[in-house]
Amino acid sequence: MSVLLVSAGYDHTIRFWEALTGVCSRTIQHSDSQVNRLAITPNKHYLAAAGNPKVHLYDIASTNPLPLHSFEGHTNNVTSVAFQIDTRWLTTSSEDGTVKVWDVRAPSVQRSYRHDAPVNEVVIHPNQGELISADRNGTVKVWDLAENKCTHELTPEPGTPLQSVSCASDGSMVVAGANTGNVYIWSMDSSIEKTTLHPLTKFRAHSKYITKVLLSGDCRHLATCSADHTARVWDMNLSDNSSPLLETTLRSHQRWVWDCAFSADSAYLVTASSDHYVRLWDLASNETVRQYSGHSKGVISVALNDV
Repeated sequence: MSVLLVSAGYDHTIRFWEALTGVCSRTIQHSDSQVNRLAITPNKHYLAAAGNPKVHLYDIASTNPLPLHSFEGHTNNVTSVAFQIDTRWLTTSSEDGTVKVWDVRAPSVQRSYRHDAPVNEVVIHPNQGELISADRNGTVKVWDLAENKCTHELTPEPGTPLQSVSCASDGSMVVAGANTGNVYIWSMDSSIEKTTLHPLTKFRAHSKYITKVLLSGDCRHLATCSADHTARVWDMNLSDNSSPLLETTLRSHQRWVWDCAFSADSAYLVTASSDHYVRLWDLASNETVRQYSGHSKGVISVALNDV
């Protein structure tokens, strides 16, 4: 199981794909709700599916279609899910205005943090001790798990919802995308006391709603997905506070592009769209290598682990 590629969406199914052939090798029914986001553990043992309002945890090696555990505590759509590197805990965000931290072994809430608005995404800082979340009021917050509190908060454009947030794997920067099509980039300073964010640049990535921003594992590229039916990849070699340079625009989807995932070597990008398709792109040629078809409704979440 060297490559795990999984997608889900509005048709209440989770599909596992053979990445090279495009064949769907397994389907799990997710009858509770649509699936908003997916996450695979680093060790490839588990898959988390975020729905409304629960998160289900599946054993990837098992043929049992039922979840191993269910995480119950949110009262509205769960908008993101992320695993701690050793799979001891996971974090979620929700339209109920909270960010929660859960014990994976005994599904219970260990921490709960409140925003003043629905939370659209939460990510884990590479130091594994802080969370970074973004909400519909346009606020980014940094949460210190040891101190159990918010240590940094900023609002680049008050009232402009931030749809997605991404943190560089080397801890050097944070990126957020807004529903106006704007992207904000901050450098990240992790001092002994607390992590702070310093504005680097803001640029217009799309003319319409941004649904997802994602920094590649090597921190050299930024992917943005949009309601304009495209995904774009940007060069993150910033100098003199300049904006990222557009490397490519990926055009083939016929509707909104909701989610994306980089391959481990940052050479490929997987995208999920309302047009029912998942696509694998070769970023050197900007061509679709494989199209995955089988969903009967829009695909809004995708997860890839090819390490």
